[in-house]
Amino acid sequence: MRILRGAEVSARIKEQVREELEKLQVKRPGFVPKLAIVRLGENPDDVSYERGAIKKMENFGLQAQSYSFPQDISNEEFKARFREINENPDVTGILLLKPLPKQIQEKEIDRMILPEKDLDGISPVNMAKIFMGDGTGFAPCTAEAVVEVLKANEIPIAGKKITIVGRSLIVGKPLSMLMMKENGTVTVCHTKTLDLAGTCRQAEILVAAAGKAKMLKEEHVGQDAVVIDVGIHVNDEGKLCGDVDFDSIKDKASAATPVPGGVGTVTTAVLAKHLVQAGMLMTGKG
Repeated sequence: MRILRGAEVSARIKEQVREELEKLQVKRPGFVPKLAIVRLGENPDDVSYERGAIKKMENFGLQAQSYSFPQDISNEEFKARFREINENPDVTGILLLKPLPKQIQEKEIDRMILPEKDLDGISPVNMAKIFMGDGTGFAPCTAEAVVEVLKANEIPIAGKKITIVGRSLIVGKPLSMLMMKENGTVTVCHTKTLDLAGTCRQAEILVAAAGKAKMLKEEHVGQDAVVIDVGIHVNDEGKLCGDVDFDSIKDKASAATPVPGGVGTVTTAVLAKHLVQAGMLMTGKG
């Protein structure tokens, strides 16, 4: 089985970012796009992701700044503070770490974020663009990362039978739109799907985005299928694993992404790409 490592894809995107940044700085000498990472509370996973994202932006020649708020901040106070970040001309793009605490009206925040700064595709405007096939909107970074992994490894999407397990607004639904835009034939599975294993076995490309550790096993994978694992979990031994039982599929799949070291690595690279694109949008308006 061929292992599809994210580092190689990330390196390719880094080169694209470098080229776009050079073009941007011809128009605006000395300008470096700045990412605002907005975090509520001290969830270890969020803090770890934030740290990795800041490191990635700096490695790509970009800027990033953390804006952290207490877990118990009121909805009105957070809206006021978020509005300040949103309207700050020094902020090129925003990444809001979710889920938000229960007292925060998440949909209100989603509607507030400026579409041109919404790097992870949470605003209704960007969501609508993705579902309309309009490439001017930002797609969720993880969903786009899946497509990047396939393209970088020269795995055809057009005409292929693709099954996505999971229908979230973060991955499953937008990814189905991105795959159809690439002329894939898409099936989306979820908790009510009958004969999940049988449906998954029909796929030539199987994407696991269910949010359940090692949910998909050998019986879910068709012979020589390409398996993309979006999930990330910590098992009982304290080790990272995905939605796929990697060991059980390695003699059946033709290629698969590992966890860690797969899609997650590419997701932050896509975030960097979106940040430069947001800089271009800002420059065009200026």
